[in-house]
Amino acid sequence: MNSTSSPLYHVSSENSGLRLDVFLVQVTGENRSQIKKAVSEKCVEINGTVASKAGVVLREGNEVLYTPFVRTFDTPVAVTNMPKEELHVSVLHETDDYLVIDKPAGVLVHPTQAGEPVTIVSWLLEHFPECKGVGESDVRPGIVHRLDKDASGVMVIAKTQKMFLHLKDQFQKRVIEKHYQVLVHGAIDREHGVIDFSIDRGKDGRMVSRPKTDPLQLKNVTSLQPGKDSLTEFWVEKRFVNYSFLDVKIHSGRTHQIRVHMFAYTHPVVGDTLYMNKNVLHKRDKDLTRLFLHAHTLSFTDLSKEKMTCTSPLPQVLQTFLDILT
Repeated sequence: MNSTSSPLYHVSSENSGLRLDVFLVQVTGENRSQIKKAVSEKCVEINGTVASKAGVVLREGNEVLYTPFVRTFDTPVAVTNMPKEELHVSVLHETDDYLVIDKPAGVLVHPTQAGEPVTIVSWLLEHFPECKGVGESDVRPGIVHRLDKDASGVMVIAKTQKMFLHLKDQFQKRVIEKHYQVLVHGAIDREHGVIDFSIDRGKDGRMVSRPKTDPLQLKNVTSLQPGKDSLTEFWVEKRFVNYSFLDVKIHSGRTHQIRVHMFAYTHPVVGDTLYMNKNVLHKRDKDLTRLFLHAHTLSFTDLSKEKMTCTSPLPQVLQTFLDILT
């Protein structure tokens, strides 16, 4: 492994106790299967020693050297610098104050510590350089909210500081409406449901959630769910054999909220490799090759207090998957 140009990650007290693969998922944006492959191919080092397994527990002060592993023409090679490719992003609506885009799946909104060259932010600065300096971070210019790397759909980006603060205030007050199209495993009997399980970060680094217990009963004190209040509402749009297609509205914006809530609700999102039930048949998930989670509609008010609603059609790859299930 060529470690001279590979990114070096330092384990902080906050990340102490995390598994190696979970830590690398957080700091690199890669999925766990990619991380485990890199470990098995000896592309990961801890304090100068090749990591023996993906599940090793990290401690504060550890230094982790990670080189992504890819296979080209059936020949395994460790790649440290991926070539920058043109990222095609559709602009759904644009004004002098903001930009609404259709984020494609498989791309990060902003770079992690690994310094990924191709992100929504890199595309933004190339095509809308006026966004530079907008917001509260040079790494996230104009970014008010995010979508998971493997999710797709509508995002609003501020082009001015005034609009950034206006959007931030709406997100904090939870007045922005966000609807997602989601396919989950299993047939959900009810037409409409609300999931209000609290969400917290688990010992392995993943977000966790479970049904609430009655805090008034002494016997439940030791099993109360810690974490932040979270609310997800859903409507069943269509049912298939072993699947349910949902319209999901989130009333809070927790990390991986829909994925964590649906997993805790025993109906994990199709294509999710992080929050998955091993007892569920995932054969078709591999055929999909992505997460079936699409931000369909976003509603907010502009600086003149006029309500704006932007929508993104379901990507063809997801529509094709639905057609196969029909």
